[in-house]
Amino acid sequence: MTLLWRLTKLLALLLVLVAIGLSAPVVYVETMCRGTGMPQPYDALIDPAHHRPESRTLMTYPEWHIVHAYEDYAKVVRSGDPHDYGFLRGIGGFWSSLCALSQRAADHGDIDGSTKQMVYVIGVSFTAELALKGAYEETLGRLFATLRGPQRAPLDDLSAKQSAAYATFLQQVPWYKWPFREDITDLNTNASPVLRDRERRLALGLEYRAKAAYADVIAQAVAEVGQDQLTLRMIVTGANTQQLSGYKGVRVVKERPEGVEIDAPRYRALTHLIQQMAADQVTLVEIAGNDDILFTALSARQSEPGALYSRARQGFGDYRHLIPVKVRDLVARLRQMESSDLTLEHIHDY
Repeated sequence: MTLLWRLTKLLALLLVLVAIGLSAPVVYVETMCRGTGMPQPYDALIDPAHHRPESRTLMTYPEWHIVHAYEDYAKVVRSGDPHDYGFLRGIGGFWSSLCALSQRAADHGDIDGSTKQMVYVIGVSFTAELALKGAYEETLGRLFATLRGPQRAPLDDLSAKQSAAYATFLQQVPWYKWPFREDITDLNTNASPVLRDRERRLALGLEYRAKAAYADVIAQAVAEVGQDQLTLRMIVTGANTQQLSGYKGVRVVKERPEGVEIDAPRYRALTHLIQQMAADQVTLVEIAGNDDILFTALSARQSEPGALYSRARQGFGDYRHLIPVKVRDLVARLRQMESSDLTLEHIHDY
């Protein structure tokens, strides 16, 4: 009975420590990352029903940081092993970028409660996932990789391909729609008798099963509350309605004195669309009722003028810069980048 009581107390203490560790970054951001700026007034052109909070262009980045973390991981394991990836760096990048973004959000009307809650939930989940994965890969995973030797096992290559495909998938589709169970089947089908494959099959199989179960829960929750809108309203000039209708995913709403109002796709598709528009000399007037927007760009430099946050990418040897800009100046900025070593990565909608 005494032993059972001691184990119970030890487990309770461990749970408390885990809870404190996971909540500490949230407390830090809430208390130490408050901005002092004031939002500048802007009279939106489109109907208020199609407005989205301007601060959300900043708050979309934390979720994309997770996408980029998977992309970094895929790049690392393409030729290396999972323990070569800096799991703590991935976690730290999420919270340090969120701190910088939270401070700047004061310039855009601060962050609404539902968005803040969403960002904290995904941040804590991401932290827990990478901490668990890192704890395994830095210990047992590293041990089995050492026992394997320099020659990669079949499941090392397969899991690298799965990671790369998953990272690409996340750029346009929610993570919970990824077929994790198919990955499990592929592991079982392609595993060889070598020790490393048996370890990868077990470790990754458990990881994929846990993600598949969690994905089912999230998918059911999303089905009950409804998915976020997949399009947003924009006003553009420099193109007629026929030309605009020719862009993939674009629907012309109406012509107006300020330009043409259109419905445009969100997420990764929006970045490709705006790049096309910039090449075609189309100018943006307003997006989702806002005049400020955030984009990320890549360069070999550690810092970039005007960037509110910069950080090195793992496995790529370059740096990511978070750059806010006026909507009306975005296209001109993209054109300037064509003659520089700064490469557009993603335009963050709302």
